[in-house]
Order: sequence, then C-alpha cells, then structure tokens
Amino acid sequence: MFKKTFAAGLILAGSAFLAACQTGGVPGEPGSRDNTAQGEGEPIRASELRAYCPPVRLRDGTAFFRTYQGNAQDDPDKLIYQASISDTTRSCDYRADATVMTVGIAGKIVPGPQGRTGTITMPIRVAVVRGDEVLYSELHRHSVSVNDTSGATQFLYIDNNVAIPGGVEQGMQIIVGYDEGPSS
Repeated sequence: MFKKTFAAGLILAGSAFLAACQTGGVPGEPGSRDNTAQGEGEPIRASELRAYCPPVRLRDGTAFFRTYQGNAQDDPDKLIYQASISDTTRSCDYRADATVMTVGIAGKIVPGPQGRTGTITMPIRVAVVRGDEVLYSELHRHSVSVNDTSGATQFLYIDNNVAIPGGVEQGMQIIVGYDEGPSS
C-alpha cells in the first residue's frame, strides 16, 4: 500500500511540476512571473499575452529508446531496458533580443529481461525548427539512476536554455526525442 501511495504522490508531484512549466511557474518561486501583487515584480505586457510559444512534438520513431546486451538488436530476450517519453511541455520567456524557452520532458524506463540496477544515460535531443531551417539543436546526455528492476523508473528532463534570437513566430516547432546521431 505504501508503494502505491508513494508512486501516486510522485506522479502527482511530477504533474504539478510540468503544469508549473506550462503556466509560467508557481507564484512566489524564483523565476516565476507572479502578477498577483500590484507594484511587485515585472508586469505582464499585452504583447506577451498575444505572443506565440511553439508547440512541442515528437518526431516519428523517437519516443522510444532501447538498449540491448552485446550486439543483439531487436532481440527481446537481450533487452536491458526501454525508455519512453510520455509527456512534454514548454514555456516561453519573451525578452528584447530573444525568446528563451524551457522545455520539459517526462518519461519512464522499464527494465527488460537483462535489466540491472545502476545509472543509464539516454540521448535526448531538443531542437527548434522553422520549416527545414534548424534554429536550435542540442543533444543532451541525461543520466537516470535505476534502483529497482522490478518496475518502471520515472524521469524528468528540463532544458532551460533554448534561446531563439529575435523571438519566435508562427510556424516554428519544438522537436524532442531520443537521438543516437551526431551531437550537432
């Protein structure tokens, strides 16, 4: 019973955190735009209310990442773990010279038959595109500690530094997913 209650609490806390990313943060927290007290902080401008914040999407084939034992590929008996992205969010901070976005990615790691405890590293790419033009692309090596092979391990990754000089506009998209390709 304790494990179920603890897991439910962990999921609820993660959801609240992602919701805070989406809505601009929690009032009173550092980095939040709390506009409830007049005269305090920076007011929200009308241009920010009308501003566009690009949607986040997963490119086909990038929502899952699998690691196999040895050179085995696609052999379910040799699977060490499978990681998946289950949710994404973003928020935009509009500045005079650029828009800085925070992109949040939530997911889980499920051990396979060859699963073991320890730290695993997943290649997560965050990119911003306008048509065929790549405006931002970073490959991040996100490490997650797996302490139990009898169930899933949840993770949360946040990229706070997605900066687009000159701001964002309609037609731009944030692309996230697993990427084993080159780092640029």
